[in-house]
Amino acid sequence: MAKLDLIRNFCIIAHIDHGKSTLADRMLELTGTVAKRDLQEQLLDGMDLERERGITIKSHPVRMKYDPGDGITYELNLIDTPGHVDFTYEVSRSLSACEGAILLIDATQGVQAQTVANVGLAFQQNLKVIPVINKIDLPAANLPLCYEQMEEILALPREEALCVSGKTGVGVEELLKAVIERIPPPTASDEPGTAGLIFDSQYDTYRGVINFVRVVRGSFKRGTKIRLFSNEIGSEIKEVGFFSPEMKADEELSAGSVGYIIPNLKSPADTRIGDTVTDQLNPAKEPLPGFREIRPMVFSGIYPIDTADYEQLKASMAKLQLNDAAFVYQAESSAALGFGFRCGFLGLLHMEIIQERLRREYNMDILTTYPSVIYHVYLKSGELQLIDNPVYLPDPSAIDRIEEPVIKCRIMIPSTYIGDVMNLIMSRRGICTDTQSADAGHVIITADMPMHEILIDFHDKLKSITRGYGSFDYEPAGYRAGKMVKLDILVNGEPVDAFSSIVHVDFAYDRGRQICERLKDAIPQQMFQIAVQAAVGGKIIARETIRQLRKNVLAKCYGGDITRKRKLLEKQKEGKKRMKLIGQVNIPQEAFVAVLKAQEFNQQGGK
Repeated sequence: MAKLDLIRNFCIIAHIDHGKSTLADRMLELTGTVAKRDLQEQLLDGMDLERERGITIKSHPVRMKYDPGDGITYELNLIDTPGHVDFTYEVSRSLSACEGAILLIDATQGVQAQTVANVGLAFQQNLKVIPVINKIDLPAANLPLCYEQMEEILALPREEALCVSGKTGVGVEELLKAVIERIPPPTASDEPGTAGLIFDSQYDTYRGVINFVRVVRGSFKRGTKIRLFSNEIGSEIKEVGFFSPEMKADEELSAGSVGYIIPNLKSPADTRIGDTVTDQLNPAKEPLPGFREIRPMVFSGIYPIDTADYEQLKASMAKLQLNDAAFVYQAESSAALGFGFRCGFLGLLHMEIIQERLRREYNMDILTTYPSVIYHVYLKSGELQLIDNPVYLPDPSAIDRIEEPVIKCRIMIPSTYIGDVMNLIMSRRGICTDTQSADAGHVIITADMPMHEILIDFHDKLKSITRGYGSFDYEPAGYRAGKMVKLDILVNGEPVDAFSSIVHVDFAYDRGRQICERLKDAIPQQMFQIAVQAAVGGKIIARETIRQLRKNVLAKCYGGDITRKRKLLEKQKEGKKRMKLIGQVNIPQEAFVAVLKAQEFNQQGGK
């Protein structure tokens, strides 16, 4: 194993699509970690979903051996991180396993909103940051702008910046040398006991739980008896190793190294990310400081389309949660959809990725309800209730006020679009709190906005208004009171809980009319007329009518007295009225799928 002073642990952080995975490819190629015949673009992006979308969803560790030319071989542990705001928790976990970070800036786009947020995370962890300007081979590269923004926005001196091209490999060797020179090696700890931080996990059907570990003190070998701090579960290590970039077994994981351990654990519930693992024979007294608890921002119901798949969906979610610490779920039931789960996500892209992974990796056929956030509902009695599902909202007469979650967002845009973007913010009930110039051509707008308003299509609208140049980053900023109401959808006078939502009173009419129109097309005609209504607090605000199927009762009448025809029509009318009173409207599963998918995907945002 490498000595401590020959180890460098670092990660690559940047805004989305600034070239992190491509730069990692060049590093793997230069260090000879991957044979040329095995090279492919975005090698560390293992999921089909990551390749299709061109984004990194999961952090990917890899160990590289590199000799800068002085005859000494260094061990470089690299972690490639996601760039999208919904996956900030992945970045914070990766940073906790490193001593330094490469900050990547796109030479054509400069510093963007998520760049600022990720630099803040690195500084909080006291990491050494190496600023790197990527894509210098492109004709649109603007190096003076990048240098100016680095000093003005990030407070990083331009002398420290390196220029590279992840595509052509220019400057990558100089960058690896800078990593060895500038990033400090892991420090030895004087505290007794063996300790390792679990910064990620995954589940393998044949091998069980696989923990990704940064060893802080001591070492782990095959056969070592270990204990987890969070639940006191003991186990024996079946295998230890490192990533190259596929898993490669090794004899030992020593202090300062990043790798994996496979304990004898079969249940995904036995381990959790952020936990400390220690040796039973040489235990640590205290757990290592983990990373902050992640609180979900967006909630949605996930139900199996076939109710017989409920247990399989439950097992699939447990395995997925092991690989994604920010995903939470709990069982719930719906009168319309049967048994399912209430799931929490960090954002709409995160929600979409989880649903897609359930469909692809676990072959689950699922249906999802309209996304919502957690509301603080204060009752007149003084009691506070946390509501994430409109079904559980108390009676309006008992409610004193409803507070909705607010976010503080930073929007970085070219100066020419400032008026249009401010109009967009105000149309979403946002308040602009600050505007500052980033450089001669860009401004950063800081605004407070309700979280619910960015769920629908805010990000898409921002991208279209700014011709793709706007970037967006947000963080929670507490709660504030708002005029929120529960919107109920009634079919034949009966409320359907799957379509209920909590909306601002100003948008209730438009939303109610939209759902009624979709349901009118989705519900098949019955023998009697059906009213589809949207209601707020008992008051009907929108209505659509599904026409009845009619039998021609006059077909057998050839002429004759008109009173006979009237008698037949009256008789039919009475029958229809009686049928409507006792008739039940069974909304088919296809109607739920059609309406909920239309809500979810036609208005989707946050990508």
